[in-house]
Amino acid sequence: MVSKRTYGDACRFAHALDLVGERWALLVVRELLLGPKRFTDLRAGLPHVSPNILAERLRGLEEGAVVRKRKLPPPYGSSVYELTEWGRELEPIVTQLGAWGARSPIPPDSQEISTDSIVLALRSLFDPEIAGETEATYELRIGEEGFRVGVARGELDLARGPAEDAQATLSVPDAATLAAILAGQLPFDEALVSGVLETDGAKQPVKRFLRLFPMPEPCGCEGSMPPAEAVAGVAPSA
Repeated sequence: MVSKRTYGDACRFAHALDLVGERWALLVVRELLLGPKRFTDLRAGLPHVSPNILAERLRGLEEGAVVRKRKLPPPYGSSVYELTEWGRELEPIVTQLGAWGARSPIPPDSQEISTDSIVLALRSLFDPEIAGETEATYELRIGEEGFRVGVARGELDLARGPAEDAQATLSVPDAATLAAILAGQLPFDEALVSGVLETDGAKQPVKRFLRLFPMPEPCGCEGSMPPAEAVAGVAPSA
């Protein structure tokens, strides 16, 4: 058994944290929600974790029945990590935690974001009321990776890979660019003119797609530091 800290508490919430509460554990889960990955792929998605810590977290998640390791058939020969059926039940939890974090009154210290993270953020941001009766399929290309985004009956379906018969295709060079467009930090028309956003020609379907993912307002928690002051490290005025 991997040596790790435990709360020593029979509460099921505490037990869940024993399984996935170690640092990096839920981020490993996040990186596997869209499908299996090799160790090197996980390292690419989590560049700030050391190989030893990543290997330790994977062993712990395997022993907790959250993740399993599988060897690919010939001619590949390499191994991949994937979520178990039980592990995949963490998706709505990760999604809701992401939605909660998006309303933080204090912005994150880092602007880095992984490709899988920004794709999964679409689920956290998706607004079924705006989607209404929309039924459409989109292809989202981030760098060299492609994703299918389906919208139907107020629900969002995400999958790695190309989308057949997509109503619109969006291409961006990296996850940070898509994050900036979604947040309104990079206006749509400016992104098109500069070439960092490419489409298959039709602008309106792409605009409709982006409107499905509105950014939430910060929580406005009493006593919280305004974002600008928080970034500057300025104490709130009395």
